[in-house]
Amino acid sequence: MPQTIVVTGASAGIGRATVRLFARRGADITLVARGRAGLDAAAHEVEELGGRPLVREADTADPQQVEDVAAAAEETFGPIDVWINCAFTSVFAPFDEITPEEYRRVTEVTCLGFVNGTRAALRRMLPRDRGTIVQVGSALGERAIPLQSAYCGAKHAVDGFTSSVRVELLHRRSNVHITIAQLPAVNTPAVLLGTVTRAPASATGPADLPARGRRPRHPARRRPPETQAVLHRSHDRGDHLGQPPRPRCAGPVPGPHRVRRAADGQPGPAEPGQPVLSGRCTTR
Repeated sequence: MPQTIVVTGASAGIGRATVRLFARRGADITLVARGRAGLDAAAHEVEELGGRPLVREADTADPQQVEDVAAAAEETFGPIDVWINCAFTSVFAPFDEITPEEYRRVTEVTCLGFVNGTRAALRRMLPRDRGTIVQVGSALGERAIPLQSAYCGAKHAVDGFTSSVRVELLHRRSNVHITIAQLPAVNTPAVLLGTVTRAPASATGPADLPARGRRPRHPARRRPPETQAVLHRSHDRGDHLGQPPRPRCAGPVPGPHRVRRAADGQPGPAEPGQPVLSGRCTTR
């Protein structure tokens, strides 16, 4: 009997790659996203790979829309076996240049969208005492970076939320499982499709107009020489985390967003869903 799967953010990137994986297993998959064109293309791939698709346009930030998705999935395919939360949005900009509306939207989709999906899934899984919820997390939920304060904050919140729910399920001795997959940087269309890049105030043109696919340029900040020495020494030794020495990169480092390592060890063209590689490294 085929599994019943729900995937949010299914029209592109990791969500769409996940859809393909389950389609190869012959699963019944409910594809959830806001873009109809991407959903239709993903549904076509599901059919070609042997699965059965159900397309639902929905904004995961709206709990009622998410509840309607869950109801439609079970009405069409039967009880949901796996619910995967993957939909997100982000803004590339310094914190002080992100508007309250932009910050709220990132939080509503990237954090509350996961909360809404988890709630809709648990409402159906708990009475049956079976099912699995998967949160597509990020390394940025563990270690924050600049220019992504909204996204990092949301992913940190998803970590805490998921850990709390997991302990609650363990306490109830439930057979419903919840987990989070902390992914690294991946070469997906996220920058072009799911994020807005805001030009800094010093850039040419209005500072409040979003531009897609272009990261803001800021003056390089140089650390004092003594600080750089400490950082390099700590990085080489790895003792700041109690870890063994890390590998050091030797030779030129290729562009991180357009390189993958082919089977023969030579750089090849980028493909959607492939991990981003920062270059060839050798240990000293």
